[in-house]
Amino acid sequence: MNELPFGFNLPEPDDKGKKDSSGKQPGGGQENPFDAFSQLGQMLSQLGQMLSQAGTSAGPVNYDLAKQIAMQRLAETEPAGAESPEAVADAARLAEVWLDAATILPAGAQSTKSWTAKDWVEKTLPTWQRLCDPVARRMSGAWVEALPAEAKDAAGPLLSMVGQMGGMAFGSQLGNALAQLGAEVLTSTDIGLPLGPETTGALLPANISKFSEGLERPASEVLVFLAAREAAHQRLFAHVPWLRQRLLATVEEFASGITVDTSALEQLATQIDPANPQSIEQAMQSGVLEPQTTPEQQAALTRLETLLALVEGWVDVVVADAVGDRLPGADALRETLRRRRASGGPAEQTFATLVGLELRPRKLRAAAALWRLVGDKHGIEKRDGIWAHPDLVPTAADLDEPLDFADRVGATSDMDPIAELERTRRKDGEKDADDDKES
Repeated sequence: MNELPFGFNLPEPDDKGKKDSSGKQPGGGQENPFDAFSQLGQMLSQLGQMLSQAGTSAGPVNYDLAKQIAMQRLAETEPAGAESPEAVADAARLAEVWLDAATILPAGAQSTKSWTAKDWVEKTLPTWQRLCDPVARRMSGAWVEALPAEAKDAAGPLLSMVGQMGGMAFGSQLGNALAQLGAEVLTSTDIGLPLGPETTGALLPANISKFSEGLERPASEVLVFLAAREAAHQRLFAHVPWLRQRLLATVEEFASGITVDTSALEQLATQIDPANPQSIEQAMQSGVLEPQTTPEQQAALTRLETLLALVEGWVDVVVADAVGDRLPGADALRETLRRRRASGGPAEQTFATLVGLELRPRKLRAAAALWRLVGDKHGIEKRDGIWAHPDLVPTAADLDEPLDFADRVGATSDMDPIAELERTRRKDGEKDADDDKES
């Protein structure tokens, strides 16, 4: 994690005024009793400079600082791109043609861009802000809420200053995490969430080139396969209106339910050295204020994992049908990406640090098997029509019993599922009204 000292400089060995092991000043002089006040004044002066130079980002996370750190790290490590924007656009156009026969959902991306890692950071930062704000707000506000009223009054402006430092700590952590993710992701939808702008697909050629090493497949083949996956994601997010909002809202729901054991604050206080602001970030990362998962959060997490698995499983099946025998290495690439997506790794750990949850679709293979079964038994039109309403999509229990779900889909094969859903709701509403009259 980040090791920046938030604008403070640690003393150098040859600093003037450094004390020896006996506590005296060099040269035998006695320690000046006003040294502590002088050091405090210097620290506050440095703090003021730090806060003035860290950007104007307001809120629980300093996103200006996060962007600065991410861009700086990526400038030092990002390799040159391996494909031109024209090659990316050509791969996307070819993938869209192949996908037309594999799904009833039309093309969702109006354009497919070639991004660098720094482009990825810049274009996805607005979505990260939406995801990270609830977590940071709850974490940074928990200890303040726990203070007695008289303590809050006594703290006065200090609370605002500490809030700014907390925003910088979160911003520093976010910046380092985004740099790590930006160096790994292959497409704008690589972690399963719609992070980029709507109707815009994106591939990261430099990262794809690094990913392709050792796969023993032509670079052009890997590029087209990943373009097909990106295009399939974009079709789903563009033409299933509720999906993007449901995914992001579920993450927000999880984050907003964060609770912190405020009894740990006393322990936290022992870990912070006022003369070393870096200790604040170290204390925050120590786990002392680790959130406690509530039943409501666990339910939100289950819904999120299921929805992610359904998205990834659908993309897996549709892309497999689209590329078919056209790409000789498609099966091997498919399995490589399945393992990469399901096993997590640094990217997953980074997201878990940022938002407080893992984005590993644990039932990815089960979801792919369910979509395959429904498509084989009832056709792609019926399969893709299930996305028409959130109440129609499979649940976590359905992933364990895909045959039962396929049978239920077959039982409504001659009717409009949305109309049937509305009829069921009306019946339930009429029943509730009758119950109210009887009571």
